[in-house]
Amino acid sequence: MGKFRNKPFSVHHKMTPTIAIVILNYNGRRYLEQFLPFVTANTCPGGEVIIADNASTDDSLAFLKEKYPELRVIVLDRNYGFAGGYNMALQQVHTDYYVLLNSDVEVTPGWMEPIVKLMESDATIGACQPKMRMYAQRELFEYAGAAGGWLDYLGYPFARGRIFDVCEEDQGQYDDAAPVFWASGAALFIRSKVWHEMRGLENFFFAHQEEIDMCWRMQLAGYKVYVCPRSVVFHVGGGTLPKGNERKVFLNFRNNLIMMAKCLPVEQWLWKIPFRFLLDSISAWKSLFAGEAVYFWAILEAHLAFFKWLFVSRKKSLFPAKKRGKLQGWYVGSVVWQYFVKGKKTFTEIVKAKS
Repeated sequence: MGKFRNKPFSVHHKMTPTIAIVILNYNGRRYLEQFLPFVTANTCPGGEVIIADNASTDDSLAFLKEKYPELRVIVLDRNYGFAGGYNMALQQVHTDYYVLLNSDVEVTPGWMEPIVKLMESDATIGACQPKMRMYAQRELFEYAGAAGGWLDYLGYPFARGRIFDVCEEDQGQYDDAAPVFWASGAALFIRSKVWHEMRGLENFFFAHQEEIDMCWRMQLAGYKVYVCPRSVVFHVGGGTLPKGNERKVFLNFRNNLIMMAKCLPVEQWLWKIPFRFLLDSISAWKSLFAGEAVYFWAILEAHLAFFKWLFVSRKKSLFPAKKRGKLQGWYVGSVVWQYFVKGKKTFTEIVKAKS
């Protein structure tokens, strides 16, 4: 990335862009209590903190009313999931930038300014994420985003600093601001005009992989997705659906297949998706023999749900309007092959490897 412009922030000739940090909450009172003080203390000029509540049944709303009466709260009438919740809430927010922030993220002083400065320096950057480290093991990159997301040619997501379940220690090896394939929805900065041009997140997904799908559509429309490691946040992770949860496994496998069918050219997904079915099945049977029947059934249900989407619900989905943009952060090899067969465990080893 070139040098930043030595100018004040400006959007539409305004000195300071307006930014809405929107935290989607679902029964997350304990996270609001723990992490909201960091957000309110470290919001940059032009920033506003908004809570969008996905019909929580705990005492989140009462807590906010008592402790944060000054914050705007958007109350949704039911739980629309991550995708639907943000789609509903952001229809009611009118700022230059949106920041989608998970309730279980601890932000740090000055976390917003580097990203806004980077995005202001290049109007083609549609979205950007900070560097994400684990809340519990603070020296390690965090699963959900690490130092920016990539995708391999079979649709498997990985990240600079995280391959499958292996998270690297942050030793400054990914401290460059760089284009990536996807930015994590746990702390996602996006231009509001780009959000609305993309028509937001894929409602059908409910949760999981919806930010990868949107970033893919964004890139195909000619926008860039970036990571800005000068900004650092710490993420608890698994706050709503714990890791290994059957619903989480189902959503990840189903949504990934649907995303490929939407965003890849037909001549590619027609062979890649059957190949993915084979690889998924190997993973499912391996889990079954390891005594993890829940994982096996979740993958089977995901495959059946993909066919249901393909033949019944497909027309309701958000497809890329055009497919002309150049994809960054796209790995032409197989991360599965490099990791499981070649034994390469780090991003640098895999991306530099000949596949």
